[in-house]
Amino acid sequence: MPSGKLIKLVLYEVLQFAALIAPVFVIMERFARLIRDVRGHDLTAYWLVVAASLAYMTTVTLLVWVPLKYLILSKRRFITEITQWRPTALAYLILCTLPCFAVLIASSKVQADTDKKLDLFTELPVSLVLFSLICVDIIERIRPYGLRGQSNSLDPDLDMSGPILTYLEHVTTVSGQLHPDEGQNGLTSAARNGRASGRQLDLTDPPTPSSASTRASSTAYLYSSSSRPWSYSGRASFLWKRDLRPEVFVDCFLFWLDTVEMVRVAGDPLIFYSAWVFAIYILAFLSTLRVIIMPHSPLFSAAGVALQDLPFFILRVALIAVFGFVTPVLYLLKNLLVSLSFIYFIFLTELRIFSRQSMF
Repeated sequence: MPSGKLIKLVLYEVLQFAALIAPVFVIMERFARLIRDVRGHDLTAYWLVVAASLAYMTTVTLLVWVPLKYLILSKRRFITEITQWRPTALAYLILCTLPCFAVLIASSKVQADTDKKLDLFTELPVSLVLFSLICVDIIERIRPYGLRGQSNSLDPDLDMSGPILTYLEHVTTVSGQLHPDEGQNGLTSAARNGRASGRQLDLTDPPTPSSASTRASSTAYLYSSSSRPWSYSGRASFLWKRDLRPEVFVDCFLFWLDTVEMVRVAGDPLIFYSAWVFAIYILAFLSTLRVIIMPHSPLFSAAGVALQDLPFFILRVALIAVFGFVTPVLYLLKNLLVSLSFIYFIFLTELRIFSRQSMF
């Protein structure tokens, strides 16, 4: 009977391999039908494209994907030292996402040159290519966790938002440092003596053993929110339960919504048969490069602005100026606000004029 870890490993690897080959096969077969129709129902051209896709996937699987997976699973030294980026995500982008976007651009160019508008490849880029990429991202994030039981540990790769476990320590007051028999009179006399000697009362003196034990006993671990999410014990207590594994799915889909919307714009007939499709797919692919960086890496925030928000803002402004409101204004405002907030808090707040205490 195979162990649970082995079953989970096989399941993850099968899903990732399916996400690798499925988009390429589907899009290449659709492109083969397009070439067949453009060349007057030429079956030879159709089977040549299909054979090329089979040869491509066989080659990259045997020469790149399988050796890379072997090195990762065997935990070779130079692989285990990689902590800031994901080799699997990089290989997936180069072997699957890049060829798929290239075929979509080629299909637009072929139809524009022959003046035969036969196929828009509707929903394939959004629902197939990006969904497969999201699945790979989810598997990479959820891999350290088990599929059964509760998830009780926080993993830095998940980069989840929400209540943060905070260490709170009781601060001893001045009266707490005094002897019990002194009380308020002792505090008054101590302050008077301090003023008489020309010294201020030093609150940093080491506490007595009794106050130290009091401080240690009052130490508590609390969430930064008002109450613990699992503290409720009524009938609806399941509503207060929190598990990081389903949050991985939500976080990944929200992470890719902007790229999904940008690729959806390319499906508009006015844009798909124009030169603008090149800019859309090129910038969309550059935005997918963020998946290579670990979520806990310091480069993650800067990469999001440099690879997605700033280029998408410029492109959306140009698309709205040329074609009208083909993209929602909400995403335009999102790109603008994220870019401006990053520039302000990272660069402008370092200037001397913004560091003055008299300013807001």
